Amino acid sequence: MDDTGGVIRKLDSKVVYENPWMTVTEDRIERPDGSLGLYGVVHKPDFALVIPAEGDGFHMVEEYRYPIGRRTWNFPQGTMPGGQQADPEELARLELAQETGLRAGELRHLGYLNCAHGTSGQGYNVFLATGLERGDRDREIEEQDMRQAWISRAEFTAMVEDGRITDDSTLAAYALMLMKGL
Repeated sequence: MDDTGGVIRKLDSKVVYENPWMTVTEDRIERPDGSLGLYGVVHKPDFALVIPAEGDGFHMVEEYRYPIGRRTWNFPQGTMPGGQQADPEELARLELAQETGLRAGELRHLGYLNCAHGTSGQGYNVFLATGLERGDRDREIEEQDMRQAWISRAEFTAMVEDGRITDDSTLAAYALMLMKGL
């Protein structure tokens, strides 16, 4: 499939909002037919998502998500503080240890995905962590209400069905894992 046709051309861009976690730009664009328009783009650094697998289940974290006004479960995930860049595997190991206290004996890269690609260029690397060892957590202040639990695969499915897991990145990572026969 050819994805080079119909490219939208950016004419200019201005920052309309910025904080330590993201920048939002408003881009003036020209569509393939020559018509002009605007595109709002959210710029955030890529993140790492880790599936900490143990036995027939996973270690997951649960926290209050302010934008949706409730608590939900997901696989450990995050970016470097202050928008810093990091090696994806290094970031995965850091997030796993910070959020769960677990260290991975083996970390297998399952793939790279984009999230919200209609509004953001942010993507994420998905890793499967096995050979887990316990250690101390070092959660960030934003994670102070975080909870952690081991969830069986059967319970994972039930949690998706009843809305306790709604994170699209967690579900996409789970799909990647299943596609690889894991």
